[in-house]
Amino acid sequence: MDINDKSVLEMLNKLIASNRLNKTQILQMVNLVSISKDFNDLKENLKWEGSKSFHQNI
Repeated sequence: MDINDKSVLEMLNKLIASNRLNKTQILQMVNLVSISKDFNDLKENLKWEGSKSFHQNI
C-alpha cells in the first residue's frame, strides 16, 4: 500500500483512533504499510510481527 495515498492515510488514522494506539504501535504499523498489499495483509503482517495489542484489537 502507498502510505502517501489519501485513502490509506484515512484508514490508518481510523485504525489509530479506534484502537488508541501508542507511538510504538503506530511506528510499527507505518513500517508495515509499505510491504502490505491491502488492509487484510497489513493485519496479518501486524499479527506476524507479534504485537499483542494489534492482535486483540484488529
